[in-house]
Amino acid sequence: MSAYSVNISVEAPIENQIQEITYDGQEIYQAPLTLSENLSKIAQKIDFSKTNGEESKKIGEQNENGDKTDEESKDPATFQASSWPWDSVRSKLRNALTEVCVLADVLAIAKEKRYMVLDPVPQEPPEVKPMVQVYARKKALSGAASVLMNGAERLRNSQNELIRNRTTPDFHIELLRLRQNWRLKKVSNSIIGDLSYRTAGSKFTQTGMFEVTKAEEEEKPSTSPPASPNPNALVPTPSHNTKSSALRVTIPSELQGVAYIEVICRKDQEDMCSVNINLLNGNSSSSNVDANWQQKLEAAQNVLFCKELFSQLAREAVHLRAPIPHMVVGNQIMVTVLPNIQVIIGLCHSTGNDKKTTPPPPHKEDHDHVLEHSLHQLLREVHHKNTHHPFPHPSSGPLGPSKRRCLAGPNAADRYELLEMTKSHTLLEQIIQQAQHHFMRTRTEYVLDTIAKEVGDPLIVSHWNALNSPTQSCVKINIWTYGYDTLHRSSLFIQVGEKTLKCIGRDGRVMHMSYEPQELRDLIFCQIHQYQITAVQGLAKCMGWQFLANSSNHGLGAVEPLGNASSCILASPIGDRMIAVRCESQAGGVQVAIAHSPRKDFFPGQLVRERKWENLGGSFKEVRWDKMEGKNFLNKMELLMASLTSS
Repeated sequence: MSAYSVNISVEAPIENQIQEITYDGQEIYQAPLTLSENLSKIAQKIDFSKTNGEESKKIGEQNENGDKTDEESKDPATFQASSWPWDSVRSKLRNALTEVCVLADVLAIAKEKRYMVLDPVPQEPPEVKPMVQVYARKKALSGAASVLMNGAERLRNSQNELIRNRTTPDFHIELLRLRQNWRLKKVSNSIIGDLSYRTAGSKFTQTGMFEVTKAEEEEKPSTSPPASPNPNALVPTPSHNTKSSALRVTIPSELQGVAYIEVICRKDQEDMCSVNINLLNGNSSSSNVDANWQQKLEAAQNVLFCKELFSQLAREAVHLRAPIPHMVVGNQIMVTVLPNIQVIIGLCHSTGNDKKTTPPPPHKEDHDHVLEHSLHQLLREVHHKNTHHPFPHPSSGPLGPSKRRCLAGPNAADRYELLEMTKSHTLLEQIIQQAQHHFMRTRTEYVLDTIAKEVGDPLIVSHWNALNSPTQSCVKINIWTYGYDTLHRSSLFIQVGEKTLKCIGRDGRVMHMSYEPQELRDLIFCQIHQYQITAVQGLAKCMGWQFLANSSNHGLGAVEPLGNASSCILASPIGDRMIAVRCESQAGGVQVAIAHSPRKDFFPGQLVRERKWENLGGSFKEVRWDKMEGKNFLNKMELLMASLTSS
C-alpha cells in the first residue's frame, strides 16, 4: 500500500425518499425507519414456513435411518454449521415470537387487554365505507330493540291480566304512587311518612308522622273506593268499583278528622264568648274509615296546617299590645279592629269520634272567605320566605342583611328609611290591617250607594279600581247631569286605607278623613253643591247670560251643619233680568230667585229725583222650583233662562 493512500468510508446516503413536493417547491422527505421498524422489515423477509418444512423433513430422515445416536448428535465435531448466515437470527426470532405469543395470550385471557403490540410497517390504510357500518349498526340496534319491545309488551300484558284478575291492587304499585306524592323513609321494619311543612320552611314543632303498612287480604271493606289501577298515573284518583286499597295508612289521632279556619266579623255584639265554633255541619266519623289514603293524607295535612296557623296567631295575640287587648279563649281569638267591630278567628276541628246528641245551632254570621283565604296565603308566604332568601346571600354560614339593607348605602338611605326596613308585621297584624281595610271599603261602598239612591240629580257614578292591594283601594267618583255631561263633569278620587280616607279633588286639594262614614257623606254633598253652582255658570255662558257674582261660603240664611251654602248671581244678556241660585245641604237643596229691572215699585221723591235709579234691579222673588218643568236641575235652569230672555 502506498504512503499516499486515503481511507474511504462508504456510508448510506442521507437523503430519504421524497414523500411530497409543495406548491412553493419545498420537498418533504419520508421519515427514516427506526431500529425496531428496520428489524421488523428484515424479519418479514424470512420464510419461516420453508425452513420449518425442511427441518422437519431432515429430522424424519434421521429418525428413519437410526444410525445416529444421541452422543453423535451432541458431539460438536459431528455438528455441521449451516451455510445460511441468518440461521441463528431465525432461531432466536422464532423462540422470541413463541414466548411473546404465549405471553400475549395469557395477558389477553387474564385482563382482556393487550399490553404488547408489534407495530407493523405503516402501509396504505384500507378503504373505509362509513355508510356500510352505519347500516350494519342500525340493523343490529333494530334487532335488539325489537327483542326488548317484545319482552316489554309481554310483561305489560301479563301485568294487566294480573290486575284484571286481582281484587286488590298491587302493593308495590300503590306504594310507588304514595312515594311520588309524599315523603317516606324506612325505619326498622316499617315505612314512616312525614306530613309536616318543614321542607317548605315551617318551624311548627308538632310532628306529622304517619305509618304505611300492607293491608291484609281478609280486610276488604266493600265501600272503600281504591285508587286507580293505572300504573302510569302520577296522582291517584278515587275509583267507584268494589276494589280496596293495598295500603293501610295510620294517622295520629290529633291529625284525624276535618279542620278549617273560620273568620267571623261582628258589630255591636255584647256576648261574644258564647258562640260554639267547634261544630261541623256533617258527620265525619265514617269518612275517615272509608276514605282513600290520598284523601286521608290530604285531610291530615290540612289539619296540621290549620293548627300551625292558629298556634301562630294565638302566640302573636298574647304578645301584641293593643288599645283593646286581644282575647284568646279556647279555639278562638277575638280582636277589635275598629270601635264596636270585632273579628273572631276560630279553629274548627272535628275528629269524628265524638258522638253528637243534639244538632248544632246554625251560625248567624256568614264566614268571611276573603280573610280566611288571606290567612292561608300569609302563612304560605312565611314558609316561602324561610326557604327563599333574597340574593345576595352567602352559600354557607349565617345569613346577612336583606337586599334592601345591602343597597341602603349606594342608594343613600336616610335614618327614617333604615328604621322602616327593620319593621316587620306579624300575621295577626297583617290580618287586622286587612280586616280594617275591608270594613273601610264596605262602609265607603255603602255611603256611595246610599247617596246615589237618595240624590237622583245629579248622577253619581263610582268606578272602583280592579287592581288593589290587600290594604288599599281606590275609587273614582264622577258627578254629572244627564244630557249635560259635556257641559261640566266633576271628579273626585278617594283612596281607602286601613283607618283613614284620602280624598283628592279636581282642583288638587287633598282632604284626609277618619273611619266615620258621616265625614265622607258630608264631603260628597259638598261636592254636589259645588258641582251645581259650577254647572250653572257653564250653562249661563252657553245661553249668553252674564256671570255677576259667586260665593262658595255664603254667610246668609240658616246655619248649615257642615260648611256653608254656595250661591251665584246671573244676569240676562241685556241686563233686565237676574237669577240668584243658592245650594245648601238642608232639605230642599236648591233655591232659585229672580229679579226684574227696571223696578216697578220705584217712586221718585224730594231726595231722589232722577229717573235713572229706576233701572236698579227689584227685589228677588223665589221660584217654586218643584213646579218648574224639566227633567233635572240644569234642564229647568235652561228653560228658565230661555223664558226670561224671550220675555
